[in-house]
Amino acid sequence: MFRNGAICNGVKSSFRGDERKLAQPRKIMQLLYHLVVLVCFGFTNSENALPEQVHLSFGRDSTQVYVTWSTMNITQNATCLYGVGSLTQQAKGTTTKFVDGGTEQHTQYIHRVVLTHLQPGKKHMYQCGNGKTFSKVFTFKALPGGSDFGVRVALFGDMGSVNAQSLPRLLKDVQNDMYDAIFHVGDFAYDMDSDNGKNGDRFMQAIEPIAASVPYMTCPGNHENNYNFSNYKNRFTMPRDERGELMYYSFNMGPLHVISISTEYFFFINYGILQPIHMYEWLEKDLQEASKPENRAKQPWIIAMGHRPMYCSNNDNNDCTHHESLVRIGIPFIHVLGMEKVMYKYGVDLMFWAHEHSYERLWPVYDRKVYNGSLDAPYTNPRAPVHVITGSAGCIEDHTPFKNNTAPWSAFRSIDYGYTRMNVMNATHLYVEQVSDDKDGKIIDSFTLIKDKHGPYS
Repeated sequence: MFRNGAICNGVKSSFRGDERKLAQPRKIMQLLYHLVVLVCFGFTNSENALPEQVHLSFGRDSTQVYVTWSTMNITQNATCLYGVGSLTQQAKGTTTKFVDGGTEQHTQYIHRVVLTHLQPGKKHMYQCGNGKTFSKVFTFKALPGGSDFGVRVALFGDMGSVNAQSLPRLLKDVQNDMYDAIFHVGDFAYDMDSDNGKNGDRFMQAIEPIAASVPYMTCPGNHENNYNFSNYKNRFTMPRDERGELMYYSFNMGPLHVISISTEYFFFINYGILQPIHMYEWLEKDLQEASKPENRAKQPWIIAMGHRPMYCSNNDNNDCTHHESLVRIGIPFIHVLGMEKVMYKYGVDLMFWAHEHSYERLWPVYDRKVYNGSLDAPYTNPRAPVHVITGSAGCIEDHTPFKNNTAPWSAFRSIDYGYTRMNVMNATHLYVEQVSDDKDGKIIDSFTLIKDKHGPYS
């Protein structure tokens, strides 16, 4: 056994001494190597871990707000810091992997955190990240407490990542604190799955200055259908329906009970023929609950939104131009699962639609018949719901022209780019106006819906 060395051809050699001398430069080289790896890849990973596409949404209880964001690299420990005046509160959430269905299998990680114990009516600041890497600080205003307060909402559909005509004006409106929520009535980005999902990334990045400041509530449109609506289902966080998806849902917002439905269930039956049945059953149950006297006293206004309209007077062959629209009457001939009858039965006040790249306001209508409140005041105590189509926020597709002949239930039409504003003033008065981007923000249409009593029309 050699302790200090060995004799070889008369030469004493100290192996351990030489090893120690060689080990020091080797360790230095290893440290340098790890440092290079950390520098080269650490910064890249840090950049890909930066939160992007940050946006807010209400849960079933609008006193709570969800924060949703994406990272291109996996990061765990989804965390939000928030508070009034300082970031004194912390909330943790979940992370899910989302792989787009395109050939590149574009992958990102979606993070969701719910902010609770918000101070009613106060401006809150927040930032999100993984506990180490955070987004910039955003702000939003929590809703007042209770249900007796005014609500201001911007509504539109069919806005793409290209030619989003309404986006700059909407951003100015949000910066001027004009809205409590945004309702995007289907068709996003054109399309979110385009360019292997990267077009969806661009769209979500473009709306971040708005959606990170005001809850951005949605419903699915036909342009979300690829890969079973996976981009829509993964990118947004809405109140979940009973089947764990967000294709239809409801929530309360002050004096409003808001219902969001999926009109697409009537058209993409390849994803399941039972889906419209489940939605209809859910809808009637939801309306029954909302119509109870104690609930209607707190949320007197019931409004609904869905992508494809029941009625329209556009010069195309879309469902809403047909006498028996699928959305309106349901299954042809037997007339079951239709949305109009159940909305009428429970006294839904107002419905917003998109899909047609135009704006159209209807008289109060049911079963293609006009039920104005009176000749002089059609929107005062009307005897049927009012419909508004607002699908002209701007996308890569052209405007949708109208037929020359106006339908008897059509009150106003425009193909200007623009969006809709709704101001729920109190339990009896609700004001709606249409903004024209073509006319530099001019209000081209407006009406006030007055209801002395809310409830079933029949």
